[in-house]
Amino acid sequence: MNLYRILTIALVLAGLAPLRQGLASESALDALLAEADQPIVGQQVDANIPLPENIVRARENHPDGTFWVKARKDRIERFRCSSCHSGKADLPRVNDGLSLAHGDISLNHGRRQLACSTCHHEQQRDFLALEGGDRIDFDHAYQLCGQCHFRQKQDWIGGAHGKREDYWDGERVIWSCTECHNPHAPRFEKRWPTTYSKPLGE
Repeated sequence: MNLYRILTIALVLAGLAPLRQGLASESALDALLAEADQPIVGQQVDANIPLPENIVRARENHPDGTFWVKARKDRIERFRCSSCHSGKADLPRVNDGLSLAHGDISLNHGRRQLACSTCHHEQQRDFLALEGGDRIDFDHAYQLCGQCHFRQKQDWIGGAHGKREDYWDGERVIWSCTECHNPHAPRFEKRWPTTYSKPLGE
C-alpha cells in the first residue's frame, strides 16, 4: 500500500470517528443521508411559479403540451368595435367617422392592397375572421396571422420566433404576433443598429 492510499483511508476514518461516537444505533451512512435531506436555510427556491395574470390558453398543439398566450383585448384602445359598429357591414353614420376613429391607421401589409374585411369580421365586429369566414378572438390573432405566415407560426409555436413572458422555467407563456408587430403595418422600420458600447474617450 502506498503512502497516498494510507493517508486517504486515515482521513476518511478520522472524519467518521465523531459520527461513530455520537450515533450508537445509526450507521454513518444513515447520518449522512439524514443530514443531506435537511434544507439549507435561505437557499430554497419556490418551484411553484405562478402564471402571470391576463393570459389565455393557446389554441395550438405543441409536442410538449399546452402553452399560454398573453391576452391583448383589454389593452386595445377602441375595443369593443361593436360600441360604434352595428352588426351590419355599414360604417357608423358620423361626419368624418372613419378618419376620427381610424385616421391613425396606415394599412401597409403585404404586396397586394388589403381591405379591413380581409382580417376583420364583416358582421360580428368584435372578432377577426379567417379567409373562410370563421371567427377569431382578438386574443388569438396568431391564428389569423398564421394562415399566411405559416412558417413564422410554426417557429412561434416551437419557441424560435417571438418572446416568452416571465420565467424560462415553469409553464410557457408567450407573446402573440401583435405584441411586436403592428397588424396594419407589420414590417419593422429600418434603423441603424443600436450600440451599447461607451463612446470613445469615456
